[in-house]
Amino acid sequence: MRRREFITLLGSAAAACPFGAGAQQSDRVRRISILVGGDQNNPVWKPRIGAFLQALQQMGWTDGQNVRIEYRWGAGNADSITNHAAELAALAPDVILATGGTVERLLQATRTVPIVFVFAADPVGSGIVDSLSRPGGNATGFMQFEYSLTAKWPELLKEIAPGVKRAAVLRDAASTSAGIGQFAVVQYVAPSVGVKVSPIQEKHAPQRRLSS
Repeated sequence: MRRREFITLLGSAAAACPFGAGAQQSDRVRRISILVGGDQNNPVWKPRIGAFLQALQQMGWTDGQNVRIEYRWGAGNADSITNHAAELAALAPDVILATGGTVERLLQATRTVPIVFVFAADPVGSGIVDSLSRPGGNATGFMQFEYSLTAKWPELLKEIAPGVKRAAVLRDAASTSAGIGQFAVVQYVAPSVGVKVSPIQEKHAPQRRLSS
């Protein structure tokens, strides 16, 4: 994802916070928790966090003044992310910003604290939200791309290799967000272009690591 797109996402996530643009309406210091699945030392995070802080300031929220921001870094370790999620839920902040595949573990820890996820591959299929039009629950955010785009994959495959009649879809069985809705679209469209698709559950995918 390009930096400009990510800044837009973070800014929108800031706008989705439950206290919105009412920075001057209350003297109470608000609390935002940020759970990042990646490594704090990864240089990509400095400009991303900076963009988020800038978006908050533009709406009248300044870290250390009328809002307090707490960070937790999972460094790609599932156990650490799970522990951090439980810790942040116990702190009961006003909102939690979830990035890097952390939203599901946050939902395991709390069903009351508002959660904004930066993006998810398949928020409906993975159970993060009830539906795209009515998310329900305590989580909302951005999906990686529309399901309809996956309908193009079998078509593109057929254009690249017209003789293909069977295709395998490699999926990570260890992931609860393995694109259930996306695969359903692929299954529906594939017969129309003469391709039979079969899922292959990747059993050897890393079980204790998460991408950032």
